[in-house]
Amino acid sequence: MPEAATPIRILVVDDEPDLRELYTLTLVREGWEVEEAASVGEARARMAQQGFDVAIVDMRLPDGEGLDILAWAAAQRRAERIVMATAYGNAATAVQALKMGAFDYLTKPVDLRQLRQVVRSALAQGAAAGSLDRQASALLAMVGDSAPMLAVKDTLRRAARGMAPVLIQGESGTGKELAARAVHELSNRAAGPFVPVNCSAIPEHLLEAEFFGYRKGAFTGALASHDGFFAAAAGGTLFLDELGELPLSMQAKLLRAVQERKVRALGEIAETPVDVRLVSATHRDLQRCVAEGTFRQDLYYRLNVIGVTLPPLRERLDDLPQLVEALLGRIRTDHGRPGLRLSQDALQQLRLHAFAGNVRELENLLHRATALAATDLIGPQDLDPPAEMQPPLYGAVAAPPGHGGTGWTQPPARRDAGTQPVAAWAPPALPLELSTYLDQIERNILLEALRRTRFNRTAAAQLLGLNLRQIRYRMERLDIRDEGAASESYDEPR
Repeated sequence: MPEAATPIRILVVDDEPDLRELYTLTLVREGWEVEEAASVGEARARMAQQGFDVAIVDMRLPDGEGLDILAWAAAQRRAERIVMATAYGNAATAVQALKMGAFDYLTKPVDLRQLRQVVRSALAQGAAAGSLDRQASALLAMVGDSAPMLAVKDTLRRAARGMAPVLIQGESGTGKELAARAVHELSNRAAGPFVPVNCSAIPEHLLEAEFFGYRKGAFTGALASHDGFFAAAAGGTLFLDELGELPLSMQAKLLRAVQERKVRALGEIAETPVDVRLVSATHRDLQRCVAEGTFRQDLYYRLNVIGVTLPPLRERLDDLPQLVEALLGRIRTDHGRPGLRLSQDALQQLRLHAFAGNVRELENLLHRATALAATDLIGPQDLDPPAEMQPPLYGAVAAPPGHGGTGWTQPPARRDAGTQPVAAWAPPALPLELSTYLDQIERNILLEALRRTRFNRTAAAQLLGLNLRQIRYRMERLDIRDEGAASESYDEPR
């Protein structure tokens, strides 16, 4: 006879008998075995007697807090996935629980559909845990074994175990979406959808409809109902890229959706529960944005439960050979050139590059070198950066003499035989106030872009890779005036 399946055991910890009974009846109907406890001491005693798959723990208990059970379970290296139940509006406690290792949290009064969803998700995470092959596959796209990258990968593995929101920060081109996909693929939601959203690419007046959806007739032009990003990501992961570009009005609406786990589509009266894992990314310093009043502090703390900072390429040059080989592998396939390779001299030249655009810039350099190389061996002469990659707008930051502003750094000039010594470039003194220094550089760059476009803000924004809202914000912050010229093109809404 086949062995009977091991029953799923769930522990419900709450001091209110009516709530314990409600949770128990809901979970028993799913075919799960349920035991109850009314206090911290009773919960510990039951967990000491046997193991459970999931524990639903109330935050407030007669002899302590649910966090005490969470801390005890972590110290004992218990395997239970613990879900905390918190009072409405107690955001700080929920965030603290997630940081301490809780799988997820529920807001009281608990929606029974959400209770079932969270328990199923916790059970699925337990069943999927420990698959080394799956972990290796999920992290394969994140090339590099340097110390900074190993630390990042370890954080991503740990972040994938629960449902805590993850905030990925890093410069442009460092691979923030790859990191977000790794969290998704390492989690129990890997079979669900991964929905990436570029927050900076959506017009402000469409944000609410795109995020939460709308019903037919909700507004002029709504000829059919449309599900939003939250609905599209049900059972999976919603990735909010360029989070820092969301306007404050949308931040308030997103905060409610994150807190309540519910959304209301335009034209709907009732809210609908949503089952999504939130991962966000930004190249901005969000703490600075909070201080400047352009990003909500409460939303920042809600989404930054687990923070991941991706290192720029210049801080992990040990990974350069692996990155080059991985990128050339794709280029070989795309260009049908299986013998394509990089010479050692060319690799050494790459090590001297500033890589302001990080891995994305490295990929662009290799694509260009492939097109220019006379043979399948890419040499240093093929890696000279093109004029369009040189930063002409950054004239406010003086390049070392003789370097031409290309972004390549070279050793100081030496004395040539029979000539006077060539003066070596000395680095400038460090600024007394870094933020003021950087603001001045940014102001000079913006002014140069605006002058080149006769103060057409739309054209200047395109020149700098910004949208209109971003350049307006920067001009206001840095006190840049329009100088009487047309500041925006006629087809851009204000």
